Amino acid sequence: MSKVGKVPIAIPDGVKISVGPDSFAVEGKHGRLEQTFRSDMVQIAVDGAEATVTRLKEGKEYRAFHGLYRSLLANMVYGVSQRWEKTLLVRGLGYRARLQGNTLIMDLGYSNPMEYDLPKDVEVEVPNPNEIIVRGADKQVVGHVAARIRKYRKPNVYDGKGIRYQNEQVIQKAGKLGGPGAA
Repeated sequence: MSKVGKVPIAIPDGVKISVGPDSFAVEGKHGRLEQTFRSDMVQIAVDGAEATVTRLKEGKEYRAFHGLYRSLLANMVYGVSQRWEKTLLVRGLGYRARLQGNTLIMDLGYSNPMEYDLPKDVEVEVPNPNEIIVRGADKQVVGHVAARIRKYRKPNVYDGKGIRYQNEQVIQKAGKLGGPGAA
């Protein structure tokens, strides 16, 4: 039995799961998410306040899909009830971010400010110029938006400047210790 797949998913109040022949949908206070699944591999059942995913046969591929669809369903339930969140930190002298309407504008040491148009299903908050909080119901979309924002200026390994995740450890290199011509 799959360690991930065998754990039932608790359904909080206000969340509704509907299962079709080859897709399932989760609806809650923060939106509605839909996902297709392989009905020839797994079966999804909703019993009151919990949902379970069971595989139809034994085998390596069946075990893989069992854990996958259980994780996807659990992530969707969490997302529509509480929302996913990623925090990015902007480090560097003169580096800052601000929000103008549906566009995130970042000053990152380039000659022009970098602009990122936000997707409609993601909410971004900038509580201070050096912090960006990305929130949304879909875990994959939140992670993708955070990665796209981080890509504008990845953390420099020599001085630590750039955009990093909140708990990311950037290992700094020493650089050239002796300079040119040192013995």
